[in-house]
Amino acid sequence: MRRVRYASPGGPLFLEEVPVPRPDAGEVLVRCEAVGVTLPVVRKVTEAAGPVPLGGEVAGEVVALGADVTGLAVGDRVAGLCFGHGYADFAVLRREMTSPVPDGVGAVEAVALVRSGPVALGALSAARPRSGEAALVTAAASGVGHLAVRLARARGAARVVGAVSDPGKADFVRSLGADEVVVYGDDGWGEPVDYVLDGVGGDVLTPAVGALAPGGRLVAYGSGGGTVRAYDLLVGARTVTGFQIARIARETPDVYERWRRELWRLYAEEGLRPAVHGPYALEDAAKAHEAVTSRGNLGKVVLVP
Repeated sequence: MRRVRYASPGGPLFLEEVPVPRPDAGEVLVRCEAVGVTLPVVRKVTEAAGPVPLGGEVAGEVVALGADVTGLAVGDRVAGLCFGHGYADFAVLRREMTSPVPDGVGAVEAVALVRSGPVALGALSAARPRSGEAALVTAAASGVGHLAVRLARARGAARVVGAVSDPGKADFVRSLGADEVVVYGDDGWGEPVDYVLDGVGGDVLTPAVGALAPGGRLVAYGSGGGTVRAYDLLVGARTVTGFQIARIARETPDVYERWRRELWRLYAEEGLRPAVHGPYALEDAAKAHEAVTSRGNLGKVVLVP
């Protein structure tokens, strides 16, 4: 089978031919039909001390089961998270990180929802939204952010603001349902909002906190870091909450599963659809990574083996 790998920090990425792996106990072998590209995986190529497997979201067909796997059968269509080599024709997933894909859902859409969807819905839930409130979403054109814009509207936000790095993304973000679009470098981000979902951090964190109305809530779910002054919170009785989907999946899997079911319900009944940037062929993985690092993507970046 084909697999994308790199030999030294920074790349380049290249294709190699390797044997199809075999699933061990508790694992599932999937023929990959779509593979999601995430910022944490892209960063590993440049930041990890040495080459690491390129994993992430995978959707496709079950072709083999390891011992002790229940609830799935060969031929089932599934989506899940791969912590090994996911940029490949076949990938091995842990059973507990794999779930069935409902009938009628394509692999590309499934892979765009399997992780980005729970992150967006989880961050939104952490913000405790109330109907009629105003919401602001940073990285509003990203794989998670664009879903957060749509979910905020579905949860009753009366006004949704999308914050982006480039004004060229404004039309796309408005097409998602945003009422307003601001650019990170703008002087002021308009009228205050009740909650912010921040997937950027860093230099964006200060204006994001400043965009909150008194009593407003910010949920930080990205890995960009940043510092918040306590005074900026005290003066307006604002709050900042950190959100990590891995902890939810590990410590409260029932909550994670409930969010997953809710996303499929929204897909089936309320027309929730992820936007896909690409898709890219497996041999064009470097171009997919460039779309993420340059912040040029509109929606979820996806590879199709």
